[in-house]
Amino acid sequence: MASTPAYPSPGCVVEYLEDNSVRAAIVLEESGGRLRLLLPSRKEIKLAQNRILPWLGPQYPPSLSREEYVKILEERGDKRKTLTQEIDVGAIWEMTQGEVNNAETSFFAELLQSDPDADQIAAAGRALLECKTRFRFQPPFFNVYDAETVEKREREQKAREEREALISGGSNFLRHLWEVASRKKAFDARFEPDAALATRLEKLLRDRMINPDTTEDDALWQMVGKSLPEAPHLPLQLLIAWGKLPRHYNFWLDRAGYEIGDDWWKAEKKEVDELAAFYRAPAELPFIDKPFVSVDGASTKDIDDAFHVEASEDGWTVSVALANPALRWPFGDELDKKVLRRATSVYLPEGDLHMLPEILGENAFSLMANEPRPAFCLNMKVAPNGEIIDFRPEYGIVKLAANLTYDDVEAALNGDASNSASPFANKLIEAGKMALVREKYRIDNGAIIMRKAESKILLNERDGEIIVELEPEAPNENAVRIVSELMVAVSSEFAKWAGENEIPVIYRTQNVTVPREFAGIWDKPDDIARIMRSLTHSILEIVPRPHAALGAPAYSPVTSPIRRYADLINEAQALHFLDRGFPRWNEGELEQLLDTFSPSLEGASQAQRFRPRYWRLWHMRQQGEKKWWPGVITEENDNFVVVSIPDAGLILRGRRALFDERALPGMPTRVRVGKVNPLYNEIHILEASPLD
Repeated sequence: MASTPAYPSPGCVVEYLEDNSVRAAIVLEESGGRLRLLLPSRKEIKLAQNRILPWLGPQYPPSLSREEYVKILEERGDKRKTLTQEIDVGAIWEMTQGEVNNAETSFFAELLQSDPDADQIAAAGRALLECKTRFRFQPPFFNVYDAETVEKREREQKAREEREALISGGSNFLRHLWEVASRKKAFDARFEPDAALATRLEKLLRDRMINPDTTEDDALWQMVGKSLPEAPHLPLQLLIAWGKLPRHYNFWLDRAGYEIGDDWWKAEKKEVDELAAFYRAPAELPFIDKPFVSVDGASTKDIDDAFHVEASEDGWTVSVALANPALRWPFGDELDKKVLRRATSVYLPEGDLHMLPEILGENAFSLMANEPRPAFCLNMKVAPNGEIIDFRPEYGIVKLAANLTYDDVEAALNGDASNSASPFANKLIEAGKMALVREKYRIDNGAIIMRKAESKILLNERDGEIIVELEPEAPNENAVRIVSELMVAVSSEFAKWAGENEIPVIYRTQNVTVPREFAGIWDKPDDIARIMRSLTHSILEIVPRPHAALGAPAYSPVTSPIRRYADLINEAQALHFLDRGFPRWNEGELEQLLDTFSPSLEGASQAQRFRPRYWRLWHMRQQGEKKWWPGVITEENDNFVVVSIPDAGLILRGRRALFDERALPGMPTRVRVGKVNPLYNEIHILEASPLD
């Protein structure tokens, strides 16, 4: 082995670490443990001797000129760089791991050459310093990591490298996306990162779009997005600008974990097909021989309830047939778990999303006319004053006489003899009489009935743009009253029956005290707003409490078992009790079930609430700032005025200064709006004027 200096004297080539890089120098002077060094740049520095790396040499005469020293450093530097690049550090680690815990640099150099010189030793030291995942430098030794530690450190290093790449490359790209989202620039593919980084960036944005409050990768997000504005829906806007999501993407469904489409159940296809086969040709069950009819919207495909009303000497005999998925539902298996995570059907302007596979909800379970279907039937006796004096549940096979629409039923009730509901006009008229009596009975018991003008949202594509139109819906007051009163009666009596038989069920409650004078039918926007301020949102719980707006001492939803998971559970409890004399779940198990699907239900409900408002705001934005919208003032104070806009189905708030000093609730007005941002639920009243 070539001789090396024992200590760094003048003329000796030495190396040291600075900014995590190896630097070479020649000693000019040594004094009291401090060295004066000459660098390749011809600059001089002073350095403590303990900063020098533990490989020295070669040694040159101290009498050489500074230019000669600089040339030596350049030559040594080039040679050592080349030698370092040629070293296989992995091979050194393979030869030493498990055999050597630590050693000096010269030991590792000797594994590569039998008689290494100063340059070869220095090159080995440089190579080992660079390989921090396999060697640890503790002067004058290098420790050799074991295989398990190396694997862990390599994972950590890879994660660090990916993180650094994401921060450096991702920050610029996201800033470009924001400029695209702000319409300052067009998208330029040259800014797009490589595939691996793009995948990581997209995941980061999607994760934060779905859960803005997540703490995962929070520090990373702060660094990548540090040059971006703070905005609640920033990740969504960036993904849209990137082209990863369409312009009007419904992120609410992602937040709810609600899968779009009808493929989410396909892994359980065998079980779904077996269920469908059974319900299309049900096994031997008692036939309930009544001419049931259903009444739904014209586009409804999932028919979950039907009725038969017949006048009697002492009131009316009423039977309500409900779809009966609970009869064979596979509670606890994979299909059930997926349905539980959906928790409810969601009806949006873009289209319907069903809780159940469409082959079941729209077909096999659905009460289709002239098709035998298992049904859960609730039979009631309604007294002339509207009180329900008898309630009896049963289940069996029904065959509906017809599937009717609200429009046709309303027309038949008004004497039109030319539509599909006409053959059932007499029965429908009796149902209408019963519904009027029930409505009065509920009002006498405190019910609050609100009838608001509704409009249907229509989405049409024109030249690549979504055009939103609002179409007023026919009120169909008489037909709607029949169905709504039957559904309230059934769910109220079901709750009473369950309580009497000690069957735990899920209740919908609104346990709030309201003034007695609020009972009645209300259709004016200011009256509705005034009453709504006294009410609270209804909730699901397993304790029977009153539902104030319905005027019911207890209310247990059961009428939509193919659309709502709570109704499916309640139906299952009743069937189990009818068959075996006891419910399927006890109170504790039922509460646990409710806790399990409540978050999914809340997420889906948010999509159901916010998405139609988004499209209504988009409609107002498309109408422009010059249009005047007629409205009614529903609330006012010193700071703001609230206006109901029936034509848009929205309630807006504006600054008090914009309105006439005489503005009071109930007063007609008109407003111009602008600065509409549907994504951020923002809209501003620009001008207001009394409506003559």
